[in-house]
Amino acid sequence: MTRIILDPGFSFMGIRKILFTALAVSFFQLQVSGQDYKYEVGFQTDNDSYLAQGSDRYYTNGLFLNFRFATDQAKLKAGLAKKVVEISAGQMIFNPRSGFRPDPETQDRPFAGYLYAGAAMTWFKDTEENFKASVQLGTTGPNSLAKDGQELLHKTFGFYETAGWDYQIKNEAAVNTSLQYARLLQRAENRKTDFVLEGYANLGTTFSGAGAAVLFRAGNLEQLFNSASFDARVGTKKAEQRNELFFYAKPQLNYIAYDATIQGSMFNNDSPVTYEVKPLVFAQQFGVNYSTGRLGLDFNVIFKTREIKSAATAHQFGSLRVNYRFN
Repeated sequence: MTRIILDPGFSFMGIRKILFTALAVSFFQLQVSGQDYKYEVGFQTDNDSYLAQGSDRYYTNGLFLNFRFATDQAKLKAGLAKKVVEISAGQMIFNPRSGFRPDPETQDRPFAGYLYAGAAMTWFKDTEENFKASVQLGTTGPNSLAKDGQELLHKTFGFYETAGWDYQIKNEAAVNTSLQYARLLQRAENRKTDFVLEGYANLGTTFSGAGAAVLFRAGNLEQLFNSASFDARVGTKKAEQRNELFFYAKPQLNYIAYDATIQGSMFNNDSPVTYEVKPLVFAQQFGVNYSTGRLGLDFNVIFKTREIKSAATAHQFGSLRVNYRFN
């Protein structure tokens, strides 16, 4: 897990005041700009150390890169506001309660990694509904480079020695697909709050399951086909678009049909340490998003109930996203 140590001479209070002032101005003053940025690059990092609890467990680290672009809006069929294409790559790292568990008898979750490259398309309708279809190709096991990634981080930053990766989930080629849907349920007349229904279904050799959620947002909001909530800030034509600053909460109920990072391969499970999943998992997400014409920032925390039929406990982690848009 990555820990950041600030120089004692760093003027944190001064920087915090500047950021707070900038965000406050953006929140209370409606800012409008012409939307004409077709491309977006993004970076996301997940880690439970962001919650400052000193934990290093379960879903311990995630790193994701993506590139998005909007197709020509002038050529879309009636009823479609835009289509956005996404190309992505990522790595997820999992370990037991600690990254130092040399004895498999003390591993309440398997050591595991997932490495992938993927592509997706999102269709945004004028009625504030959107559909997203995606596919990922990758691998679990040593080929995911999760052991190497965690060891490099720990050695680079002087963290404790890891042990137990000899018992990680075995190599398995991964093919995973996902369908996601969202639609506006209700928005206040002043456009300061709204509720959005979300749902998803996953089918693949690594992750299979489904879930539903209600997203609540409060602040300076955009319509779904222009909002950072659904990576829709890109476009190919001029349009009045608000700078967004909003807080959000999303309770979500998940049904887990299969998770190869816990259960091993569904075809030939020869991994030394595996467990069964708890099929129903509840997650609560809280976050804040700030997006201008070019820049997007998002920080959120996710609290999950127990996911594994073992001594493993509930888990929580933080996620930071940065997006930059350009032509």
